[in-house]
Amino acid sequence: MKRAISVALATLASLCAAAEKSPPLQAGAAAVDISPTEFPLNMPGGFRGNRAEQLHDPLHARALVLDNGTTALALVVVDNLGVSPEVMEEAKALAAERCALEVDHMLVCSTHTHSAPASNTREGSAPAVAYRKRLVAGIAESIVQAQAKLKPASLGAASHPLSGVVFNRRWYLKPGKMPPNPFGGMDKVKMNPGTSATVLDRPAGPTDPDLTILSVRNARNKPMCLFANYALHYVGAVPRGKISADYYGEFARLMPIRLRADEDFVAMMSNGASGDINNIPFLVGRPPREPFEQIRIVAQKAADTAWQAYRKIEQYQSAVPLGMMERGITLQYRKPNAEQVTRAKAVLAIKDEAERAKLPRLADHYARRTLAAAEREDGLTVKLQAIRIGDFAICAIPFETLVEIGLELKERSPFAQTMVIGLANGRHGYLPTPRQHTLGGYETWLGTNIVQKDASVVIVKQLLSMLDTLSGPGR
Repeated sequence: MKRAISVALATLASLCAAAEKSPPLQAGAAAVDISPTEFPLNMPGGFRGNRAEQLHDPLHARALVLDNGTTALALVVVDNLGVSPEVMEEAKALAAERCALEVDHMLVCSTHTHSAPASNTREGSAPAVAYRKRLVAGIAESIVQAQAKLKPASLGAASHPLSGVVFNRRWYLKPGKMPPNPFGGMDKVKMNPGTSATVLDRPAGPTDPDLTILSVRNARNKPMCLFANYALHYVGAVPRGKISADYYGEFARLMPIRLRADEDFVAMMSNGASGDINNIPFLVGRPPREPFEQIRIVAQKAADTAWQAYRKIEQYQSAVPLGMMERGITLQYRKPNAEQVTRAKAVLAIKDEAERAKLPRLADHYARRTLAAAEREDGLTVKLQAIRIGDFAICAIPFETLVEIGLELKERSPFAQTMVIGLANGRHGYLPTPRQHTLGGYETWLGTNIVQKDASVVIVKQLLSMLDTLSGPGR
């Protein structure tokens, strides 16, 4: 049974007492257009360049600011593959100069759309350098505008399952079907192995079907903001060469219609623990789609599910305790051994085209990543955040987090409901569990995952400790 069942009984009285003592809640929300205005731009996320020539649909930085008179915090969702920590910190500092919010009380996360520009280009093409400046300014502006719109509010939270669009993309294959990995070895599971029943055996992990929302209403009980979270990667299949916010942007466009909200309403979809979850229905044939069609389908289903969750909220609270903790932890970089370095150098030394054709797929790419890993410093300091909003909690992790980690945090959290956000305050590659490391596959490869193999254990322990502190008496 969920640990919260027992813990909640012990803490319910303190939660209610704390809520009674809390000043009335104020909230403000804003969406700022951060679409590029200069082209061409590269859209990162693959192993080759992906040139964008024009805009398909707008990108935004969307912010929600909550303030109960003693604590103020900001939650920001940015339409980007993974905004770099440097850009996020620069934007937070800029926002803090302009409004009464502390930098360590700002959570900035990325949606992980694969059809957005790079975030941290200081040198290179003029459009790329210009976009970095626009991105920093847009993130900061979203926080400033949201804070300026603070007004009396109430909030509630709920979740509702949407299972038909999430699938674990890591699969065991049938005997003899596993290709060699880029290092010349054999994994036990493969990422995105196609959809053939002659190849696929069974998925290597679960999914998390719950779509969770934090709903904010104004003093007239009209929807002000809806902050959603879902453990699903981007959908993709955007028209070639075009910038898009993927299903995250379509969700935000649809929600005002679902809730019959005013034009100043802001909806945002954050990325959950979806590092091994996508929208491919393995072993099930799906008809061909036109570009962007599947994005619309997923967004419509997500908006419908958010509406179902919204209808579950029976009581909104206008006096809630707020709390936020930020903790930096140092993880060790993964380093290749001498044999791996030797092999990487040998791969890169092959010049004969016929010999190169015999190498495993992506062998060159991961040979370069192996040598780069050998040159890294000893440790990487990453930022974790835990947030309390009444009896609702948020965990923020700066990795593409595998779904099992999110499920564990939800299961063990002392709060009645917990949201787990990936790609928060940076992007440092994939975060598999130790069990998934033993299976191999793309998400675990050296260069895709860059930190110690038990990093997920360390992070879960730290976040649970932070949640326990936030849930304690008097908080």
